[in-house]
Amino acid sequence: MSNKLTLSASDRITALLDDSSFVEIGSYVTARTTDFNTQDHETPKDGVVTGYGTIEGRLVYVYSQDAKVLGGSVGEMHAAKIAKIYDMALKMGAPVIGLVDCAGLRLQEATDSLNAFGSIYLKQSVASGVIPQITGVFGVCGGGNAVIPGLSDLTFMVKDQGRLFVNSPNALDNNYAEKLDTASASYQESSSALVDEVLEDDAAVLGRIRQVIGMLPSNNEDDSNFVDCVDDLNREIPNLEGLADDARAVLTHISDSNVFVELKREYAKDMVIGLIKLGGTTVGCVANQVKDGGDVLSVNGAYIAAEFVNFLDAFNIPILTLTNVKGFKATVAEEAGMAKAVAKLTYAFASATTPKINLVMGDAFGSAYLAMNSKSVGADIEYAWKTAKIGTMEPEQAVKIMYADELEKDGFDKNQLAKVKAEYSEKMSSAMAAAKRGYVDDIIDGAATRKRLIAAYEMLYTKREDRPIKKHGAV
Repeated sequence: MSNKLTLSASDRITALLDDSSFVEIGSYVTARTTDFNTQDHETPKDGVVTGYGTIEGRLVYVYSQDAKVLGGSVGEMHAAKIAKIYDMALKMGAPVIGLVDCAGLRLQEATDSLNAFGSIYLKQSVASGVIPQITGVFGVCGGGNAVIPGLSDLTFMVKDQGRLFVNSPNALDNNYAEKLDTASASYQESSSALVDEVLEDDAAVLGRIRQVIGMLPSNNEDDSNFVDCVDDLNREIPNLEGLADDARAVLTHISDSNVFVELKREYAKDMVIGLIKLGGTTVGCVANQVKDGGDVLSVNGAYIAAEFVNFLDAFNIPILTLTNVKGFKATVAEEAGMAKAVAKLTYAFASATTPKINLVMGDAFGSAYLAMNSKSVGADIEYAWKTAKIGTMEPEQAVKIMYADELEKDGFDKNQLAKVKAEYSEKMSSAMAAAKRGYVDDIIDGAATRKRLIAAYEMLYTKREDRPIKKHGAV
């Protein structure tokens, strides 16, 4: 199970929280059932340590599963303790952090254990969008327990000891762990959108959770998530336009003290998502990453971006998009899910009422551009660098379509074609052309990007937007 882990369930909590801040709840609870072989085992705390404490002085609730007690399996009282801290966290408006190391459902308790899992799922579902939920996977997280990180907002996983699966690798047809270890951290990080980041050890995961908690509001009504900025608010960044194809680098350069917490880095190479501070305020970022994933949008990229935008909007975290995309990834496999994935991304941006800014760094063509938080689908402010191109498609392709007859009849020589292409680029595909039509609010120097974004978010701080009354959307 977890005998190689360096920290016990209690030690993880101690390392996570501020010194001497943890207050345990339910320390005397044990399992109620004595059926089958459970009477031969001690069940202190019923395999889970629960309570509350602080991270940088902010209240959080935490539970940490203990694999030494019946493998950390979830039974009736185990789940009741977790449900209890969820109830308290919802009342107080504070995040819940789950430190997972669990064999899954406790077979000795059968339907009691099954119902216990359901009670945790319910609490998580009710809490979604109300308080942040963060899960750390330190050991086994299998079977029904794998749904817990799926219902969480963010999930971090230990590289070697972490095991995350619904069905173990050996239970999959024509597979075994040595062939393809679907429970491994590396597989989950690269092939699943479930894990946000895999880190080297317990300490690294706990450190990342502390960092992320410091960047998130405590609840969906908390607007005090601001820290004093020690970086220069007017800091200029020379030659930033040269990094248009590397959004990860751009985000790092413009952020306070150059700190960018990236999420799901290994899952969709064409999309970068994560959190930065701008002028002391947390901003969620969604960006096209041409350098690693090409200049087209993939299904996976659209999927993780849409999910992240929904999370940001739920907690009123401002959104920044860096757009550099020419179209959609064109393969048979991608085609099967592309329209729906792009629809979800478009809907997420259009529905979000948090402050939204779009910066066009390079190419912005067709519906892929529209889906990336364009002004037409609701961006509050849209900026563009001078070198940006905005339009339906590449000018050369557009000219070939518009003048297909002339080209077919050799009615155009190369000079005429070049002249028409240049004219189309200037009138229909330039940042200036879009700005003249009001689709771009301003064309800015790359060096001034940081200070212009900070000023825009300060202006948008008091944004309020009313939408038609409805239960929820259905996209």
